[in-house]
Amino acid sequence: MKKNRFLVAVILFVAVCTTTLVSCKKNKNAEPNITYTLTVLSNNEEMGTVTGGGTYAIGAEATLTATPTSEEYVFVRWSDGNTNSQRVIKVIANETYTAYFDVHPSTGSDTDTEDNPKWVDLGLPSGLKWAICNIGATKPEEYGNHYAWGETEPKSYHDYTLDAYKWMERVDGKIIVKKYCTDANAGTVDNKTVLEPEDDAATVNWGGKWRMPTNEEWTELQENCTWTWVENFNGSGKNGYEVKGANGNAIFLPAAGFYCDGKNIDGVGSAAPYWSSSLYTTAASNSNAWMRLCYSTDILDIDAPRYYGQSVRAVTE
Repeated sequence: MKKNRFLVAVILFVAVCTTTLVSCKKNKNAEPNITYTLTVLSNNEEMGTVTGGGTYAIGAEATLTATPTSEEYVFVRWSDGNTNSQRVIKVIANETYTAYFDVHPSTGSDTDTEDNPKWVDLGLPSGLKWAICNIGATKPEEYGNHYAWGETEPKSYHDYTLDAYKWMERVDGKIIVKKYCTDANAGTVDNKTVLEPEDDAATVNWGGKWRMPTNEEWTELQENCTWTWVENFNGSGKNGYEVKGANGNAIFLPAAGFYCDGKNIDGVGSAAPYWSSSLYTTAASNSNAWMRLCYSTDILDIDAPRYYGQSVRAVTE
């Protein structure tokens, strides 16, 4: 009798252990309940709203949408360079996406009022007026967008390369210039040396009378104004140059850095490179364009590869 009871106890013990092991194995193989938070922001809630933020399970797909509040405004891009107002992303981490909106090129971009100034008269000999902020920005201290020379939309940092540039291509290992070419050895000669309106980031994005300044107009600005390097401009935390005309009026050029060769942004806070609309024709390759490279210690009138991503400041007559 005692022997039978012992056998029953052993059988029950084995059964309990087996059940426990199976349960542990199932729990071990179960999918972890991991969630991540997507934060979706608007750079200006008066101009545009966003949806799609929230908490999602790992691997889930989230739809982000950026919508202008009226026809007066337009969606420009997301903070990672994507230019689709509605996009689907796979959630794999906690991330923040900011939608950037701007004034529509056809509404108010040429006005100059106390509430919405767009340009400053610096008293230059030519009478040329300079915009108060960069293309893609709404305030003087904002960095705005970066553009390759002759392109009109910002890109993700890894697309600021020669191979992703609109006006060049590789053919049998040779770099061929497709537009803005003055040398037959570089490509098809069109003798265009200044950006046309359809390739001008200022004209396309702001419309009306806006355009990028030529290299000669940058020289006029440099020779007829006082340039002062300013740190923490108006308490904004942004560094750059205050450019003051003889009439006392001034603009601020923030040091927004630059993109090159598929690398993340460089020089923020210390370098303020700005494109001109002028092709660099000294080199036979026609692969560069004129620019102003502004450091705290120097202002350089130099050329740079056309595919670099740099700031654009607009001008108007």
